[in-house]
Amino acid sequence: MPLSEHEQRLLDQIERALYAEDPKFASTVRGARLRKPSRRRRLQGVALFVLGVALLVFGVMLPFKPAGIPVVSLLGFLVMFVGALLTLTAIRQGGSDREPGEESSGGGGGAAAHHRRGSFSQRMEERFKRRFDEER
Repeated sequence: MPLSEHEQRLLDQIERALYAEDPKFASTVRGARLRKPSRRRRLQGVALFVLGVALLVFGVMLPFKPAGIPVVSLLGFLVMFVGALLTLTAIRQGGSDREPGEESSGGGGGAAAHHRRGSFSQRMEERFKRRFDEER
């Protein structure tokens, strides 16, 4: 169940306060949860992809093909496909390892980019309100 706008703003405020009070702790907690598994998944995906390519080539070279089907090559293709999926999903998740308040430099579509645009517009609205209140 998604958070309401009010709950999302409160969560953003709590997160900013945590970063303001203890940035070292906040980055440690965030880094331990998001960045390390992403790197590990990327490496696992690349290793699986390379293993899949090796099995694919090895299966073509083998004379053993029951019913004319290169079973080892098919298995290699499946391993290679899973490795590519793992790597791509880890890279996609790796893009969200930003600190609060950091903006993405590129375009890009998808739900993650739409969410970032929404939070950016909320931050701009909050800045406008603060400036307007200061002028009074």
